[in-house]
Amino acid sequence: MTRAAAPIVRNVDARHRYEILSDEVSVGFTAYRDRDEQRVFFHTEIDDAFAGRGLASVLVQEALSHVRDAGKRIVPVCPYVAKFLTKHAEFTDITDPVTPEVRQWLETALAR
Repeated sequence: MTRAAAPIVRNVDARHRYEILSDEVSVGFTAYRDRDEQRVFFHTEIDDAFAGRGLASVLVQEALSHVRDAGKRIVPVCPYVAKFLTKHAEFTDITDPVTPEVRQWLETALAR
């Protein structure tokens, strides 16, 4: 029996997302847009064939750690990222609230 390699998370800046790879195949992503020093996360998705393996948690943990290392702040518009943050207080110091202004900005940014 061949053992699967540990998942890898990479930032694909040109596509505005972090991807998680299993055996070198992209199996999910968390999408963002940058607003000044904020990274606004708005959607997270894992392929159904890989659901229930904890990959979304690994993906978001790595993405948020990367945001910290880059000196940016997190805005959790994505429901999964928001829920993740309720259980991971280590990111509280770099998390900004989701405001109507951020939502309006995101809507405009995604329409481009």
